[in-house]
Amino acid sequence: MPTTDPAPNPWVLPVVLTGRRVRLEPLSIDHLDDLVRVGLDPSIWALTIARPTDRDGIDAWLRAALTSAASGTDVPFATIDLASGRAVGSTRFMSIVPDHRRLEIGWTWLGLDHQRTGLNREAKFLQLGHAFDVLGANRVEFKTDARNERSRAALLGIGATFEGIFREHMIMPTGPLRDSAYYSVISAEWPDVRDRLQAALDGPTGRHLR
Repeated sequence: MPTTDPAPNPWVLPVVLTGRRVRLEPLSIDHLDDLVRVGLDPSIWALTIARPTDRDGIDAWLRAALTSAASGTDVPFATIDLASGRAVGSTRFMSIVPDHRRLEIGWTWLGLDHQRTGLNREAKFLQLGHAFDVLGANRVEFKTDARNERSRAALLGIGATFEGIFREHMIMPTGPLRDSAYYSVISAEWPDVRDRLQAALDGPTGRHLR
């Protein structure tokens, strides 16, 4: 029997989201050179299940993301620094459940020179705004390695609520088993989270925020 490609996810579709300092655009193979330029420091990937160490590794990671996009399971973005016009990292919508109007923001990474500059915070602001204000999401969730104190502090910093630890949740490439810390924002909380994020981005120290 002939097979057909899976239909795109009918709820969360590729989109361009633009802020003052960052643009999120659909990830493509055209972003490879930029991502290789910023993405080879091992510390970026130390607490993830990916371990790219060279151009081929980034290429494999990118093509896997594009495969997920084609199947409709994920909507991956390139994170574009508007000042340079270059891709400096990536993020995506994933774990998309249209029937319950929930999704996850994950696979977020930035090159070292662009961490703690405010780009990640503005990207989260754009993604959360699209999820709640455009898609009508009930819940947006995040997960991170329980050992990743920087990521956990950043999630609390944007106003996400800590929900608990999924113990021995993932098998890591080199061990140990990973415990995952889960966080979320729900629709009733979004107005306060939005105002908090907007104030942080507008403030005099906004550029120093994660």
